[in-house]
Amino acid sequence: MPWRISDAFIERGNDMELTKSELEIMNVIWSAGKALTRGEILELSVDKNWKDNSIHILLNRLLAKGAISESGFARSGKSYGRLYQANLTGEDYYAQNVFYGDAERMEMLFKAMLRNPEIDGELLDKFTKAINKKREKLK
Repeated sequence: MPWRISDAFIERGNDMELTKSELEIMNVIWSAGKALTRGEILELSVDKNWKDNSIHILLNRLLAKGAISESGFARSGKSYGRLYQANLTGEDYYAQNVFYGDAERMEMLFKAMLRNPEIDGELLDKFTKAINKKREKLK
C-alpha cells in the first residue's frame, strides 16, 4: 500500500510534536515498513513505556495529529482489525522536528553525532555518500 500524506498532517505543517509514547508507536510502524494492526503494534513494542490498554488512546491521538491514518482491515485472530500506516517517514519527521530551517542547529547536531563513540567507519561512509549525493543535487 503506498504512503500518502494525510490532510491533517498537511494542515499542521512542520509543528507536529509527538509524546514519547506516540513516538515509540511511530518507530514500530516505521521499522515494520508497512501498515500494522493494533495487535501487531503491541506485539512489536518491546520496550514500551505505556500500558497495553493505552494503545487505543495513543492511536487516536496519532490519528488526530495526522501522523498515521487507517488504511484498511486485516484478519486478527477470529475478527478483523484496522490497519494503521504512517503518513510520513521517520526521516521526514526527525528532519522537520530536529533541525527544520535552522542551519546552526543542524551543525550542532551533526557535531554531536560525530562525537558518539558508536559512529564507526561504515556509518561515516553512509554519511559521506548521502552528503556527496546532496552536493551533486546542488550543482
